[in-house]
Amino acid sequence: MSLKILSITLLLLSVCVCCHSSEDSAPPGKKRPCCPAVTTIDMSPEVVGETYHELPARPPCVKAILFNTEYGQLCADPDAQWVKDLTAKMRKV
Repeated sequence: MSLKILSITLLLLSVCVCCHSSEDSAPPGKKRPCCPAVTTIDMSPEVVGETYHELPARPPCVKAILFNTEYGQLCADPDAQWVKDLTAKMRKV
């Protein structure tokens, strides 16, 4: 019986360690932005401000460049030429 309890305890501990080590250093209470999909359509006229964020791929999120627009945030394909042109003129945050 004690071997079974020990096995379950070790399993739960390893799951907790794996989940904790896969997290980045996001401030407590603040959610990381996530882009489940990106646009390749040139939306540069909609972009406001002079900064952007690079977001890494973390399933279900995909690699993206995050811009601000008048209507909210825009997830753009980092490989799209219009995104490369626009980020060259902006400041990364």
